[in-house]
Amino acid sequence: MYSKKVIEHFTHPHNQGAIKNADGVGMVGNPVCGDLMKIYIKVKNLKNGEVIQDIKFETLGCASAIATSSMITDLAKGKTLGEAMKISRDDVADALEGLPPIKMHCSNLAADGLHEAIKDYRSKNKK
Repeated sequence: MYSKKVIEHFTHPHNQGAIKNADGVGMVGNPVCGDLMKIYIKVKNLKNGEVIQDIKFETLGCASAIATSSMITDLAKGKTLGEAMKISRDDVADALEGLPPIKMHCSNLAADGLHEAIKDYRSKNKK
């Protein structure tokens, strides 16, 4: 049912936890299944733009929700905000070597959580 990648990210999640004084926080949930994700980002201004220097997550949910949260942090870390905004639910599912169709909403939540954290950062840092 689950790929080895999903099991790996569920049993040994990457970047789990909170970031104190995060530059942006995105919180998303699914009222149907009860999954809740919080994505924290730290952004650094570099020559190539604003880059996600650190990213962490806190998730309450099923194995797929935790695995997709872990994977989104791996996919986004080191990317510019523009690159990170382009990470889609399909990118997350592909990186996890697939998700059962009934669990695809989890990857959608992870991508949405990242996008919300970036929007939060941008709203606080309007120039």
